[in-house]
Amino acid sequence: MLAAAPAYAQHRATEFTLDNGLRLVVVPDHRAPVVTHMVWYKVGASDEPAGSSGIAHFLEHLMFKGTEKIPAAQFSKIVAKNGGQDNAFTSQDVTSYHQNVAKDRLPLVMEMEADRMTGLRLTEDDIRTERDVILEERRSRVDNDPSSILNEQMMAALYLNHPYGVPVIGWAHEVAKLSRQDAFDFYHRYYAPNNAIVVVSGDVEPDEVLSLAQETYGKVPAMAGAERTPRRTEPPPVVERRVVLEDDRVGQATFERDYLVPSYATAKPGEAEALEILAKIFGGGASSRLYRSVLVDKGTAAHIGAYYSGSGLDSGRISLYGVATEGIDLAKVEADVDAEIAGLLRDGVTADEVDRAKKALIAEYVYEADGQSSLARRYGWALATGATIKEVEDWPEAMRKVTVEAVNAAARAYLDKRRSVTGWLVPKKA
Repeated sequence: MLAAAPAYAQHRATEFTLDNGLRLVVVPDHRAPVVTHMVWYKVGASDEPAGSSGIAHFLEHLMFKGTEKIPAAQFSKIVAKNGGQDNAFTSQDVTSYHQNVAKDRLPLVMEMEADRMTGLRLTEDDIRTERDVILEERRSRVDNDPSSILNEQMMAALYLNHPYGVPVIGWAHEVAKLSRQDAFDFYHRYYAPNNAIVVVSGDVEPDEVLSLAQETYGKVPAMAGAERTPRRTEPPPVVERRVVLEDDRVGQATFERDYLVPSYATAKPGEAEALEILAKIFGGGASSRLYRSVLVDKGTAAHIGAYYSGSGLDSGRISLYGVATEGIDLAKVEADVDAEIAGLLRDGVTADEVDRAKKALIAEYVYEADGQSSLARRYGWALATGATIKEVEDWPEAMRKVTVEAVNAAARAYLDKRRSVTGWLVPKKA
């Protein structure tokens, strides 16, 4: 029997649960005869077995190899021949596969995704070839990019025990040892309809997509034990940490800092929204405090900003960054940023700042909803990390309820250097 979620008058999305546990979300958008189809598995890099870092991302690559029904390496070619585009990504918490196709090709991609949910076939040649591809990807995206190396090292320093400290792409020495058995163990453990969410946005109606889902995904049996197991937790932070990377490929010196804070999934009611507003006021754009003070008034930074990363299942971050103006010591940039933080903690934010930040963030939410793919991504990511459709669509109202006092409380609670890692990226000295 199908269980339909209760409807809310203001909601765009409709959710169903198939008999095998798969959750289906349909978001109608009739402006063009196209659809975005996304499959979200509630598993990511932080669910990998110890010593097998990178296996979630490795499996994402291998999912394009083939099944008994789909010849090897033909998945994307079939989508392209039918006028569509496809791709996939892996994060710490989720893995997603998506296609943009004409409305009449939706049955095809749903059938193909349902097939590779359990029908993946791999050879040893597939493993060797794709493992080399990923090692080369790591060399080009991380090893050849000093800023990526710094970011990777800062994450490892920020998370002492939680697996967020391990990079999604994996450590090279562990990726080099990943095997066909490792891939299939991970695949058979987590890839199941009862651990998946399918989101379809575009020129469709809920009932027609439900019918297609029953004909395709509905035939895939549920699998016991597909849910992720509890992860290691992070101990309370007690000391600030610093990472310095000298590299002769660096042009301008860069300062970065990450603070460990709650995510939307772990924050108290209204707290994540307050952190979002705090980051916007402090470093979100040309009207922010950091931009006006450090870049415009003092001129010590050529680029500067801050942002809140709140989509994690277990925690989030507030991140600051600043690129030193030529001839300015990086210590001066950090000192100026610290002075702004001290002023913020001492004097607090103002009602006008909070009001402007709310309006800007709500406007971004509205503009993002204008894109079919970004709309599907919004629902999929939120639901895969524990949110509900109501929470997704009531977010603007939750943002409007945030008070000045809540933003100041968040700043005092979390802008503490003992909760942080500071990184310096500087040119290598002669």
